Amino acid sequence: MSNVVVVGAQWGDEGKGRIVDWLAERADIVARYNGGHNAGHTLVVDGKTYKLALLPSGVVRGKLGLIGNGVAVDPEALLAEIGRMQALGVEVTPQTLRVAETATLVLPIHRAIDAAQEGLRAKPIGTTLRGIGPAYEDKVGRRGLRVCDLGEPELLADKLEQLLRHHNAWFRGLGLEPFALEPMLQGLLALAPRILPFAGPVWHLLDRAHADGRRTVFEGSQAVMLDVDWGSYPFVTSSTTIAAGAATGTGVSPARIGRVLGVSKVYATRVGEGPFPTEQAGGLGELLRERGREFGVNTGRPRRCGWLDAALLRQGVKVAGIDALALTKIDVLDGFEAIDVCVGYELDGQRLDHAPASLAAQRRAVPVYRRFAGWEQPTQGVRSLDRLPAQALALVRGIEEIVGVPVDIVTTGPERDDTIVIRDPFGHPFAG
Repeated sequence: MSNVVVVGAQWGDEGKGRIVDWLAERADIVARYNGGHNAGHTLVVDGKTYKLALLPSGVVRGKLGLIGNGVAVDPEALLAEIGRMQALGVEVTPQTLRVAETATLVLPIHRAIDAAQEGLRAKPIGTTLRGIGPAYEDKVGRRGLRVCDLGEPELLADKLEQLLRHHNAWFRGLGLEPFALEPMLQGLLALAPRILPFAGPVWHLLDRAHADGRRTVFEGSQAVMLDVDWGSYPFVTSSTTIAAGAATGTGVSPARIGRVLGVSKVYATRVGEGPFPTEQAGGLGELLRERGREFGVNTGRPRRCGWLDAALLRQGVKVAGIDALALTKIDVLDGFEAIDVCVGYELDGQRLDHAPASLAAQRRAVPVYRRFAGWEQPTQGVRSLDRLPAQALALVRGIEEIVGVPVDIVTTGPERDDTIVIRDPFGHPFAG
């Protein structure tokens, strides 16, 4: 097995970046396949913190990073992130980063649309206001701009004029100031010489990599329960977050995406609005937020916190094609007397083993919990399974049983080496 797809198995913020970072040491390429700079990844390496958004996590390892056609690319945000990484000593060049020439561009107008749309909603979705959703809308509406358009000034001007004609009618209807063509066009033309050296056929690079036997990690953004089809709609992102998105978002054959590793915390968090059956809004939720440092990487927004919803996790495993799990932040639960895990729901007098599709029904569903004993012995920094407290190991085994797939990795702290590896996700027993 030469490839691994890393998928968020909850509502995002599970620690995918540090799992991808760990896998990148054993791989040759890391490829992003969905989302944009609305989702952040934090890596802590030798006490130094790297905050990534668009860049694949493997760049910190010096591995080739690919941004696929399924990613919405804000050129200003990408260049700013490259600058921040270089200030931290990470060189990002066209030799270490390639961006799909067919990736959709996020423009200033998309951020304005995002803010206006959110303001018009009676119940806001909780978007990050980065313009990702409106950029995807333009892509599906066949009026979007792509990275390759930056190299064709006349075509770029024509396409941008069509895009503005569409959106400015909406702005005028709301009594808002329309966007002018020339300032946005000149801004894009000024960015083009800095972006185009990174552009290329990512699908072709991946095809050659497969022929050469090179290992690729496909890095997903957001998570299963934020997927536009499989998440808690409409409180979702605008892209395909599941493993299938690795194929459509990079151009690799579905037969080549390899093993799928889902990442889940041992508790649950969510940012923004939407149903969250196991949320603990009182002191317990605040304790989890404080101990887990549950604040958005890019936005700083506090995350809602609660017990692990293993019933929803089980559902996500099935629809996303997850083969195994990486459980993160087990050290956050150190010192808890008891730990609850949701195994199903009660809805209108009936027991369900999966979340209902209806938003109203999701809000009425009452979690059914299974209680696990807590532990006093600290787990932070533990790096072998036999050193975990017996109760912590019982929790890991219990989650395996409830969800129906094995746990390959358990993380016990923020450092990249605070990791217990039970099985090598590339498909072999771990021997190192």
